[in-house]
Amino acid sequence: MEAAIILVFVLGYLAITMEHSIKIDKLIPALVMMAICWALVALGLDLFPNWFDSSTHTLIDAFSSFPLEEKKHLMEETLLHHLGKTAEILVFLLGAMTIVEIIDYFDGFSTIKGFITTKKKTKILWIFSILAFILSAIIDNLTATIVLISILQKIVKDKEVRLYYAGLIIIAANAGGAWSPIGDVTTTMLWIGNKVTTGHLVGYLFVPSLMCMAVPTFIASFLPVFKGELQSDEGVDPKPSRLSSIMLYLGLGAIVFVPIFKTVTHLPPYVGMMLSLAIVAVFAEIYSKSKFSITDIDHAESESEAHHSPVHHSLSKIELPSILFFLGILMAVAALESLGILFGFAGGLQEIMPMIGTEIHDGEGVSDLVVLLLGAGSAVIDNVPLVAASLGMFHEATDNELWHFIAFAAGTGGSMLVIGSAAGVVAMGMEKIDFFWYLKKMSWLALIGFLVGSAVFMVTRTLF
Repeated sequence: MEAAIILVFVLGYLAITMEHSIKIDKLIPALVMMAICWALVALGLDLFPNWFDSSTHTLIDAFSSFPLEEKKHLMEETLLHHLGKTAEILVFLLGAMTIVEIIDYFDGFSTIKGFITTKKKTKILWIFSILAFILSAIIDNLTATIVLISILQKIVKDKEVRLYYAGLIIIAANAGGAWSPIGDVTTTMLWIGNKVTTGHLVGYLFVPSLMCMAVPTFIASFLPVFKGELQSDEGVDPKPSRLSSIMLYLGLGAIVFVPIFKTVTHLPPYVGMMLSLAIVAVFAEIYSKSKFSITDIDHAESESEAHHSPVHHSLSKIELPSILFFLGILMAVAALESLGILFGFAGGLQEIMPMIGTEIHDGEGVSDLVVLLLGAGSAVIDNVPLVAASLGMFHEATDNELWHFIAFAAGTGGSMLVIGSAAGVVAMGMEKIDFFWYLKKMSWLALIGFLVGSAVFMVTRTLF
């Protein structure tokens, strides 16, 4: 039965990675994989020798001797435990996505475009890279990529030049998301799972992530495509409204407030995110009903649309397929963890790979090569299931350097292929980036950034 569960998981994985080839949204195989894996677990309870009790973090070796009713009860408790931990992540993401959509409802991101006044290509490159690095740490790398490419399309008219900018935005956004607990789904998973804390995550990963962004950008600034200035645009963009700026700063401040709330109250992050969403929603409702609502909200085409609830509108724009994908993949990995399968895989990896670095308190260790392979694998396979698997494979203490290295590797390794990260996939859709064009023009830059950042991490981790 274990072999059947692993086979279902592998086939589901393949379907997810081949999403663009088989033309089936990745949420479908993720949900099917989750349901079938747990169905097989339920049907084969009498056949499993081990069981991992997630609530107590212990592996039950004598599971086969338990009465069937007790096994069913333990399975139900484990399933509810994993569903609860997964729901924490999903509710957190729903809150963050809704705040971002409210900002966009008031055209708040147009304020950022006003900061860009130069026409010099290299300066614009650095501006976009730095903005991607900073914004992705606040509003997550996927949203930052969408925002910046939308702005990029208004500034850079040459399609070929814009593709290069988009490629560097992907690299910078993924680098920026790696050092923030709210910058990438994978770091959010590690943070909510109490594997990393905000202070240590920033301390360990800010400099490696910065180098991962800065080195490729520096090298790219010498490429011929970034020489000279952009062509002048005769059109004059309207000045951002007062409400646009207010909602931008309010929304970003509310998201940044979440880690502070967690530190002070020790409550799960989704509680703080719900509070932040409520505060932003209150101001959004007030502003939408004010005398500025018709003239200041650029996308309001009629008075009735202007007075439509911005919260309802923003909730309708949420990327629910992504939420369901995360549900499916996290719960499928939980099925493997519950049977102890991931522990055997972790042990095999550590036996095969040389024991280099990442020493832990009990004298054992996990090879740096294992983590680097996870990073390289995230360019081919979605980094969410990779990190979810690592949560089941490794059980080091909170803020162990292993978790920070995994956060960096999984977050930035996906930049090596355009399909390797959510930021890359959305940029691919917005700019119609060809897979092989990115492989030829951008992958080598992403690889250099990944290796430089990893080397910096290995050197600096001894300081913490």
